[in-house]
Amino acid sequence: MIGQRISQNSMDDSTQQFVVVGKISSAYGIKGWLKVNSYTDPATNILQYNPLYLQSRDSKQSWELVKLISGREQGKQVAVQLDGINDRNQAELLRGLELAITRDQLPEPEDDEYYWLDLEGLSVINLDGITLGVVDSIMETGANDVLVVKGDKERLIPYVMNEFIHTIDLDAGTITVDWDPDF
Repeated sequence: MIGQRISQNSMDDSTQQFVVVGKISSAYGIKGWLKVNSYTDPATNILQYNPLYLQSRDSKQSWELVKLISGREQGKQVAVQLDGINDRNQAELLRGLELAITRDQLPEPEDDEYYWLDLEGLSVINLDGITLGVVDSIMETGANDVLVVKGDKERLIPYVMNEFIHTIDLDAGTITVDWDPDF
């Protein structure tokens, strides 16, 4: 074990929710560095988070607290050095594991800004009060993000505030949209 093991099942309330911020793609060099596909934008923002949590090899629901020693941009990826990983053999064992932070490590979003993870699972209701489904995921398309809403059928709703998206109420767990249920 590299760090302190924490089970997701033993976590209490949303302040301890894990947010995946990257995935280890390979070992880098001979001194235990790792190449990471960062899910942050820009990719180097992952280096701002310390500590990180490393997905356990034994259980996908357990995480090990790890300390980030150093890191830098490496092409389209990020190279990181974690405390306790000192050679390539140790680093190779971590290939494919995810890195996470706790929800409370994220900065508070500005007014009318939301983290994708906060939108996933919300009920989507149109202006006529018809429930269209639940936000399953969000796709980044370049122009506008798109809500993937699953209900009686899958709907792709562009995330364009005041045009298609009218209100987001995190407390009520709803997103109100201007969307025809037949689309």
